Amino acid sequence: MYAQEEIMPYGKDGSKRSQVERMFDEIAHSYDRLNHSMSLGVDRIWRKSAVRFLQKNTQIPLKDLLDVATGTGDFALLAVEKIKPEHIVGIDISEGMMSIGRQKIAARGLTDKVTLLNEDCERMSFNDNQFDAIISSFGLRNFQNLDKCLTEMNRVLKNKGMLVAIDLCTPSTFPMKQVFWCYKKLVMPLMGRFISHDRFAYTYLPETMEAIPQANQMVQIFEKAGFKKVRFHRQILGMSMLYAAEK
Repeated sequence: MYAQEEIMPYGKDGSKRSQVERMFDEIAHSYDRLNHSMSLGVDRIWRKSAVRFLQKNTQIPLKDLLDVATGTGDFALLAVEKIKPEHIVGIDISEGMMSIGRQKIAARGLTDKVTLLNEDCERMSFNDNQFDAIISSFGLRNFQNLDKCLTEMNRVLKNKGMLVAIDLCTPSTFPMKQVFWCYKKLVMPLMGRFISHDRFAYTYLPETMEAIPQANQMVQIFEKAGFKKVRFHRQILGMSMLYAAEK
């Protein structure tokens, strides 16, 4: 078990999966606004960078994509715009988040291109070798069992397909390391409580950012799940990591 798997938003009662589902259902109404505000809009740049990386490095046509931990669908919608696949499936355990996502999809007239489904990444209902690529943003630290989720992603990914995942991490160099310490102790909890009215969610976030395996440790976890050519790099501001792996 990895350290972040033991961190739960509301204490030790119940499973991490059920608590994460509850947390995102409760903050769904404010999630997009908080995400963009807390990152100063840089989260959009991180996603665009991940899409560009996938387009540049993939070995097979990108027709059918899977977005794991899709939330309100921002990554899926960006992929539709930039990659133009035939179809993309987004999965999440939070119906509250996906209800917001479905509204955005319908407003853009993309219901024939993007489908959001309630699925647990530990045991997905999809066929082996079904998807040309898998994308995921800000979900790795929330998984109840990271090994199982990555193994399942490997199962449903086609041979020579690519997984590109981005997640938050703790900056490692001056001055961002020191700035982040103040940010996580003061700004995140206060802003999160003020906008989302959930005093636990944005205390949980920085705790998991610190606890999750990063860089070479995460590469080894991807490799254990069966992925090859695993690599990583820190993105702008040093608070996000991009991981790429092939089957």
